Amino acid sequence: MKKEAFVTKEQLEEIIKQYPTPFHLYDERGIKRNIKALRDAFSWNEGYKEYFAVKAAPNPFLIELLREYGCGCDCSSYTELMLSEAVGVRGEDIMFSSNDTPAEEFAYAQELGAVINLDDITHIEFLEKTIGCIPETISCRFNPGGLFKISNDIMDNPGDSKYGMTKEQLFEAFDILKKKGAKEFGIHAFLASNTVTNEYYPMLAKILFELAVKLQRKTGVHIKFINLSGGIGIPYTPDQEPNDIRIIGDGVRRVYEEVLIPAGMGDVAIYTELGRFMTGPYGCLVTKAIHEKHTYKDYIGVDACAVNLMRPAMYGAYHHITVAGKEKKACSRKYDVVGSLCENNDKFAIDRMLPEIEKGDILIIHDTGAHGFAMGYNYNGKLKSAELLLREDGSIQLIRRAETPSDYFATFDCFDIGKKLVK
Repeated sequence: MKKEAFVTKEQLEEIIKQYPTPFHLYDERGIKRNIKALRDAFSWNEGYKEYFAVKAAPNPFLIELLREYGCGCDCSSYTELMLSEAVGVRGEDIMFSSNDTPAEEFAYAQELGAVINLDDITHIEFLEKTIGCIPETISCRFNPGGLFKISNDIMDNPGDSKYGMTKEQLFEAFDILKKKGAKEFGIHAFLASNTVTNEYYPMLAKILFELAVKLQRKTGVHIKFINLSGGIGIPYTPDQEPNDIRIIGDGVRRVYEEVLIPAGMGDVAIYTELGRFMTGPYGCLVTKAIHEKHTYKDYIGVDACAVNLMRPAMYGAYHHITVAGKEKKACSRKYDVVGSLCENNDKFAIDRMLPEIEKGDILIIHDTGAHGFAMGYNYNGKLKSAELLLREDGSIQLIRRAETPSDYFATFDCFDIGKKLVK
């Protein structure tokens, strides 16, 4: 598969006149097209709902864009709950899936009327003490343990994950919650991250659907929803084929009809908590080549760094790079594309074959629309970049301004030195 940018060199040159590099740019048209495809893929389930994983792209403009198509918010912290409330998301449009949860976060989730998804059986007592009751609608997170495989490939290791309850704990939790007044129940699980296969969701669905039947029969509770969480990935490398959400949705439907319908559970709603799949391919980091260095290797230094995109430094993750305007030129030069942090892992690409790059060239780093800006930080005193939205009509909207030194020093403002720094 050939990776193509959703923005041209000519468009970028105009944008840069107003908004200097580096910046994250999002594609409104692509995001809308994708959410429509997801909605269509699960339209067979009357109660289907997507809860966008706020952690992937915590920007109110993007959340509101997804809300137009009925998406709720999957939150995991106090500030994510605040962000959701600020854009008008409340009640059961919020799924609060957290772990090692402070009491004030449970209390705030309950205040907003969010669906609380418990990560551990001990959290039942903790929640009850915190809010004074058990909500009538409650969810529990399941961890089957062991290795999760598709065919002969190990996709992930749930048994080594800190999340979720064992099967035995789940049955016990449902019994306890029922006795404490819960009336509607949900099951949630996340077994593998960034799967680029159409088989993951149907396999996960089968595990959860069969578990749901056993839970309902043994405990007598009513299973209101089954949350397949996230895990549907995107093709970061050009040789990967993207997931087909319609095939995935149809695969889940077949398992639903095979397992739940015969058990008399045809009213169970299907929920998802997709983040990377929703916005990942529809964002890019735009940066400019400002230096070149030739020692034991050839280096291109850009004005972005791991502060703007830490996945390559943190995970060794691959992000495709396009040199704007040189898409048709041969990739004849081998470069390390680097940022300016005092860390040798501050590299967007290592030994990457690219067209010959000159200072001033604009580089487009693909697939940063999820877990890109969101994972930013301020090491070396570096400042986070702006976020821009490329609207369907071709106009540009600033959806988050770039940080300034005053932002960086703002938490010192109660000290005399801070008053000198914050201007």
